[in-house]
Amino acid sequence: MDSASNQLAEAQSRKPVNRLSVGERTAPSANEDDIDSLASSISTCISVREGYDRWAPIYDRSPNPVLALEERHLKNMLPDLVGKNILDLACGTGRWIPRLLARGARRVIGLDLSAAMLRVAGDKAGIRERLTLGDCKQLPFASEVFDFALCSFALNHIPDLDMVARELARTVKGQGRILITEMHPNAYAQGWRPGFRDERGAAQIETVGRSAENVVSGFRANGVTCLKLSDLFFGEPERPIFLEAQKGDTFDSACRVPVIQVYHFTNFNGYERVGDRGQRYADCSD
Repeated sequence: MDSASNQLAEAQSRKPVNRLSVGERTAPSANEDDIDSLASSISTCISVREGYDRWAPIYDRSPNPVLALEERHLKNMLPDLVGKNILDLACGTGRWIPRLLARGARRVIGLDLSAAMLRVAGDKAGIRERLTLGDCKQLPFASEVFDFALCSFALNHIPDLDMVARELARTVKGQGRILITEMHPNAYAQGWRPGFRDERGAAQIETVGRSAENVVSGFRANGVTCLKLSDLFFGEPERPIFLEAQKGDTFDSACRVPVIQVYHFTNFNGYERVGDRGQRYADCSD
């Protein structure tokens, strides 16, 4: 982190921040070996930490249509970030940090479970001092530190949904926004999983599937209300990635499946204190 971010992380945190790097995230790969409908039959299933530590050296090298799809849409879904303190939860190799800073954020802190992913992120200009090694189920920050939190492809790696929902509700200010992306439940039901192939072979990373209703109700139980859900489908901008992987014949069928679920949340903890929770927004689960 820069000196200003150090002040945010250390002066306001519950304990000193580890400045190694950030890590815990998920998104299916688009390597030539496993792009088939992105429904991989990989036999080796490994833990989240081991998976992303192994994936880290090659994570940014292979074109990934899922990440490309997310980036294409999410940049238009971000709220006003000018002058705001931002948490990039499960930041991985730090691909969102420069984008958040470019939108005028005052400070951006990336946190991740994987030291290897953070090392890759730390090699990028202007990112190293913004990274924190930690677990999203126990965030090393004081309450109401952040104005906005982004969590990209990590939720399905966390068995205890209540813990991460509680931590986000605690660390994001009342009325603050939370944006979460994850593999769409429909795609998950068809077998789409985060996976990769390295010199040790093909691997699939452990995940937990959830319905959108389950995610929304889990966050709502912690005072975080869903404003809306967005379903993202592959489109023509992603076709070249399929073609590059020599899997163009799967593109049309892949386009018929919703790939990403985007959860737009707001933290109503602030409204609860004044007694008007839920009056300004309709819960998307209703």
